[in-house]
Amino acid sequence: MRVIVEADGGSRGNPGPAGYGAVVWSADHGEVLAETKQAIGRATNNVAEYRGLIAGLEAARDLSATDVEACLDSKLIVEQMSGRWRVKHPDLAPLHQQAQQLARAFERITYTWIPREQNSRADALANAAMDDASVPAGESSTHVATNPAGWTGAKGAPTRLLLLRHGQTELSVQRRYSGRGNPALTDLGARQADAAARFLAEKGGVDAVVTSPLQRAYDTAAAAAKALELDVEVDEDLIETDFGAWEGLTFGEAVARDPDLHGRWLRDTAVAPPGGESFDAVAARVRRVQQRLAADHAGQTVLVVSHVTPIKTLLRMALDAGPTVLYRMHLDLASLSIAEFYPDGAASVRLVNQTAYL
Repeated sequence: MRVIVEADGGSRGNPGPAGYGAVVWSADHGEVLAETKQAIGRATNNVAEYRGLIAGLEAARDLSATDVEACLDSKLIVEQMSGRWRVKHPDLAPLHQQAQQLARAFERITYTWIPREQNSRADALANAAMDDASVPAGESSTHVATNPAGWTGAKGAPTRLLLLRHGQTELSVQRRYSGRGNPALTDLGARQADAAARFLAEKGGVDAVVTSPLQRAYDTAAAAAKALELDVEVDEDLIETDFGAWEGLTFGEAVARDPDLHGRWLRDTAVAPPGGESFDAVAARVRRVQQRLAADHAGQTVLVVSHVTPIKTLLRMALDAGPTVLYRMHLDLASLSIAEFYPDGAASVRLVNQTAYL
């Protein structure tokens, strides 16, 4: 996917209260896919501009972009990132290195200088961030990062959840209800887990790995954790739905066994399978997971490895959607979705059912 990244940064005083802004546009420059701004305290213009580029490249990476045109009104950064100018200032060297590392994640990246008037949206975001940076001592100053639509004004650094479904099992091959049973990954499922792990390791930026206790999820998480050089934490509330007497049955077999109940279950999230768990009950425990992760990993990125229902439920929560979304959303095996939860209660969904790495 090709995107355009526009970024800017500034400082009132140089050095002084500083901030940056970044916007990711669709290839035709017709749609804003993501935008962000942040106050960074006291810094120079060049530091703020590099921070803006880094934020824009991170947003493009999270959208799984492969081809990026980075447009900036800083000739210094364009020339340095293009390799034509040396990086001499010690404050810029580590930022340049970080930006170059991010750039290597893309198949193609170019850097283009544009006049400031053509960079107006990123410039406005940077100025708003500098307004935040200019709050007098003793008053509150908050980092503002908008959701991908760029219009809610959600405040604070979000907890980003990378939602990875486990790889294939024999029950998924046979399209049977697989809840609290514990089938292992197939050979293909293990390869799917490894492919997801490589993809996540290349992207980087993951702070923790949390998984369902069931083996198929744990093994998928372990592959990613090894690639990311992190430990695996088990959270019991990430376990799949208890399908009760329907465990191991196909859809048709469950309908034949309990035709009326199965029909009501498909329409009402309060209805449970015989001896099993309703989707409302799943939502209650998944809400506990989300709240724990937001508290324990504020402002961090967490890889969450789980199952169809818990992942759909987290996406539903982030969308603030009704229960019917559970029946209308499809998630492939070993697919990746991304949801963000902000400290002010806002949330956003950045990605659903990414499988390009498989």
